[in-house]
Amino acid sequence: MPRLQAIDPANAQGKAKALLDGVGKALGKTPNIMRTMANAPAVLDAYLAFNRALGAGSLTPETREAVALTVASLNGCDYCAAAHTAGGRALGLTAGELSRNLDGGSADPGRAAALALATAIVEKRGWASDTDLEAARAAGYDDGGIAEIVAVTAINTFTNYFNHVAETALDFPAVAAPRRAA
Repeated sequence: MPRLQAIDPANAQGKAKALLDGVGKALGKTPNIMRTMANAPAVLDAYLAFNRALGAGSLTPETREAVALTVASLNGCDYCAAAHTAGGRALGLTAGELSRNLDGGSADPGRAAALALATAIVEKRGWASDTDLEAARAAGYDDGGIAEIVAVTAINTFTNYFNHVAETALDFPAVAAPRRAA
C-alpha cells in the first residue's frame, strides 16, 4: 500500500497539473512515480529536467536504461526494475539483455563497462577507484561519458529511494529486482 499518495492528473492544480499534463502528453500515460512526485512539484520538475538533460547527452537510451536496471537491482527497487524493463523493451532490448542488465551485465562490451562502473559507484557509495575509471576509459568512455554514467546512476538511485519511501504502486508489468543490494 502506497505511503505517499499519487496525484490524479485530473484533480491536479497549478504547477503539478502543468507538469503531469506534460508527462501524459509525452508518454501517453502518467506513471505513478511521477504522479507521486507531483506532491512536491519542485521534485517532479527537477526529476524531469535532469532526465531531459541526460537525454541530450552522449549515452545511448539503451545504455541509460541498462544502467537504470543495474541500479534498480543493486538497490532492490521492483518499481524501477519494472519501469525500465518496459522502457528497454520499447527500445528493442531483448529479454535476455534486460535480464543481463538486471544482473549488472550486457552482451555489448561498451555497455557492460558502463554497468560495471555504475555498480562500483553504488557499491562503493561513489568512491569508484582508479581501476574502475580505467576500465571505463578502456571501453571508450571519456571524462564526459564517465560523468554521464555517474549522473544516470545518481538519478536512478534517487528514484529507487523515492519508491522505497513512497511504496509507489506498480503500474508496469511486474519484474522483481534480483536484490543485489550493495
